[in-house]
Amino acid sequence: MTTLNDLPVAVIGAGPIGLAAAAHLAERNVPVKVFEAGASVGANIRDWAHVRVFTTWEQNVDTASRRLLERNGWSLPAADALPTGGELYRDYLAPLAEVPELTGSIETGARVVAIARQGLDKVTSRGRDGRPFELRIVDSMGDERTFLARAVVDASGTWQNPNPLGASGLPAAGEHAHAARIAYGMPDVLGAARADYAGKRIAVVGGGYSAINVLLDLVRLMEVAPATEAVWVVRGTDMNRVYGGGSADQLEARGALGTKLRQLVDSGHISLVTGFATRGVRANGKGVELLGTLRGADAVLQPVDRIVVATGQRPDLLMTRELRLELDPWLEGVKALGPLIDPNLHSCGSVPPHGHREVSHPEPGFYTIGVKSYGRAPTFLLLTGYEQARSVAAAIAGDWQAADNVHLVLPETGICSTDTAVGAAGCCGGPAPAEVDACCVADAVAKDAGKKGCGCGVAA
Repeated sequence: MTTLNDLPVAVIGAGPIGLAAAAHLAERNVPVKVFEAGASVGANIRDWAHVRVFTTWEQNVDTASRRLLERNGWSLPAADALPTGGELYRDYLAPLAEVPELTGSIETGARVVAIARQGLDKVTSRGRDGRPFELRIVDSMGDERTFLARAVVDASGTWQNPNPLGASGLPAAGEHAHAARIAYGMPDVLGAARADYAGKRIAVVGGGYSAINVLLDLVRLMEVAPATEAVWVVRGTDMNRVYGGGSADQLEARGALGTKLRQLVDSGHISLVTGFATRGVRANGKGVELLGTLRGADAVLQPVDRIVVATGQRPDLLMTRELRLELDPWLEGVKALGPLIDPNLHSCGSVPPHGHREVSHPEPGFYTIGVKSYGRAPTFLLLTGYEQARSVAAAIAGDWQAADNVHLVLPETGICSTDTAVGAAGCCGGPAPAEVDACCVADAVAKDAGKKGCGCGVAA
């Protein structure tokens, strides 16, 4: 007779953090099944393959994943080099998915649409921890099936659920009607999407690294398409928080980013509008206009050809509706993490170590890790998620000493706050990172600074 502990652990999401959880579980001989909604592992990261991150290869690779890879002949790329999202996929995630310990456990094109306790709804208390988790899976053909698991690790991230344009957290009036002129996240303005941006006037809305990445790419586009214009629209007014730590940043590339951005604004390459809260979008004869308030007064910005909404992401909570989760009331991440990661108080580097206890819920055996554990907080780094994955795998395996022995050292300073009324700008969660708005920038910084590249720590 099959018992609860005979069932595998289900991991949702095959980004860096989900695969790290699978690797740690595999090392402990715990059966695991990974479900990835995308067509390949690292699907979210592949959406921003053109972006170079500002953390090194050494900081982007999980320990258990590295051990499995090296056992199969893999070598770490230059440890201090800064990879692009495409390189992270090609040289790390794709090979990791092919190691014998994992290859048969990963299913792509498999979207988890709902999770419950088998035979029990959310209201029923008695016997919950003795029932397996029931996952409803929809494949790429639209067929649905059920999968049973002893525990569930949700590393599905937030990348596919972008925040809307409206400053209130709701879609701006006219946002859906003018969707053809709006892009979200980090479109590849130098590559696949070039024709939509070259020679056009572009408004980039947002104060985090996703916005900065697009702006820097637009400046590079101006070199070959001089008619291109970039208008940067930020809700906050304290630009020192946006520009970050400069030379004091422990991640050199991240500090160089803020310095370069300030230079581009000061030189007029980027037109900056601060203190603008978007309420609507409307068409006029020359394009589309942003309507809102400018430092408290009603205002309409000059028309643009396209709008890039780079205001971060938020978790999709629908699939966990029948589970007993405890979420932070404003971040929508794990409740225990809320005070530790609140971007009003913390930067990426000031988040304290945490593990399985902080990312668990009143629903025994269910864990939220990676950028989704941070909810709307933009302060996530891959190093944080890897330690979460290690601790959770140890807890599931019953090694409580290892699970509670949490260590995490993060680089301090940088742009790691949220786009608030008093200041702007997020960073490390969610081009995230992993699973990532992530802290993301383009190669323009590297080119102009004479460096080999810079970017962000991101999760997918």
